[in-house]
Order: sequence, then C-alpha cells, then structure tokens
Amino acid sequence: MGITGSLTPDQLQFFHSQGYLVIESFANEDEIRGLRKRMDELLNQFDCSVSSSIFSTKNQKHTTDNYFFESAEKISFFFEEKAFGDDGKLKQPKELSINKVGHALHELDPLYKEFTYSSKFSSLVSSLGYKRPVVMQSMYIFKQPGIGGEVVPHQDNSFVYTDPQSCTGLWIALEDSTTVNGCLWAIPGSHKNGLVRRFIRGENGITFDQPSPSYEQKDFVSIEMKAGSLIAIHGDLIHQSFENLSSKSRHAYSLHVVESDGCKWAKDNWIQREKMPEPLYVLP
Repeated sequence: MGITGSLTPDQLQFFHSQGYLVIESFANEDEIRGLRKRMDELLNQFDCSVSSSIFSTKNQKHTTDNYFFESAEKISFFFEEKAFGDDGKLKQPKELSINKVGHALHELDPLYKEFTYSSKFSSLVSSLGYKRPVVMQSMYIFKQPGIGGEVVPHQDNSFVYTDPQSCTGLWIALEDSTTVNGCLWAIPGSHKNGLVRRFIRGENGITFDQPSPSYEQKDFVSIEMKAGSLIAIHGDLIHQSFENLSSKSRHAYSLHVVESDGCKWAKDNWIQREKMPEPLYVLP
C-alpha cells in the first residue's frame, strides 16, 4: 500500500526545528459539525450517576482509579475538578462539566473511527516517516467555560512511551482556540532536549519517575488556532494550556500516534492492553 505524504519540505523543516506544526483547514465544517454532534449524542447517553472520574494534571488521584485504567479500551467520561460543589453535586449541567472523553473513541465509535482512519491522517503521518502507525489513545477535550482546567507543562512521550520513542500528538481544534479560552502554549525547539520524565504504572498506581522541572513562562509561545486547524506535536515538545476562565469553551479532538514497526510498547505505560489497535496503514 503506497501512501503519499501531505507535508511540504518547508513544513517538515519547521516541525523538526520547532517541534510542532500547525496545519490550517485540516478538518472541514461538515467534519467539525459531525464530530461535535456525535459527542453531544454520547453525552446525552452518558449516565453520570453510574460511573465516572475526575481528571486533573495537577492532582493525580485518578492514577489509582480503575475507571481511568479501563478507559484505555473504552469510551469513558471524566469531569472537571471544579465541576462539583461542596455538597458533591454538579454545579452545572453534565454537558458543561465534562473535562474529556477518552480513550478509545477512534476504535469504538464509527464516526470517530472513520475520521481518524481517513486518508488525510494517513498522508500526514506518512510525511512524518511512520511505517506502521498506531493510534494508542484518543480524547475529546472540552475546556469548559469558566472551569476548564489547566494542563501543566508536559511531554507526550512521558505518557505514551515506546522504545525507541515515537509519539506524535495530533490535536484538532473544533472551536477557535485563543489565549482567552485556553489555547496551547509551547517552548519552540524544546523537543531537542529529550525526554525529561516518564509516567509509570506500577503495583501502587501511577507515578512520575522524576519531579517536574520548573519552566520560565517567557520561553513559551501561544499557539492560537482556528476551528478545523490541526497541530502536530513532537513527543518531546514541552507544551501546556492555562485554565479557561472565559465564557467560551474550547473543544478539540486529540490523538497520540506511535510507531509499531521496530518500536516496543513499554509494559509500564499507563495504557496496558492485550491487543494493539489496528494500524492506520502498513507500509512494506
């Protein structure tokens, strides 16, 4: 099977030098509308009284939560930390309380699978040199108005680790992403310094193997994106997003791709599964 890469030499040069690349108009209006409508349907079907979890990059309580572990092969729902009042009840409708939905949308939901396995993703990933790419996790991220939680500086390879390292993040803005509603920020070129720490699953849950370094905010640049734009993120790039204190949400669909040809999935990753997902494509 032959795959024609979609990136130009200039785009590849920017990605390799800066550690990220924004591609405008990657998803069209119909695709955006379809993904958002389907997520509305999934939320309507979700019974938050049965099972759920809170997601936070500051407080890793979910690391000992079986709901979190099992989400690797399910469509699971995670609330914002600030969604609940002191009485333990939601302060607003569930649709405005969810932090994200993950981590197997791309496998289990037909619409998300069709979008993820489309030729546009295969062409993009092929440009980056993948021979047998596998999407290990997918997430629909809401960044809710007023309560959308901060995502602290991190590297995707910390969470989605292979030997050798091979993770690329693909993040599609489903709404305009600005400095007002919590857009991504990154330290350009920081991927060249290598992986800082890993998020490791053991008998007592999940912990980082090293403390987080301190970063200077002046080194970060904001990456504002129009709805439909995609950003490819090198697995070692330091990036973050701030809390969304605005009245506008910042919906996005995020994938993490790894190489399964010659790269070994780490057994101490938080994602532990018996069978790898179907590859996007296989090159001879």
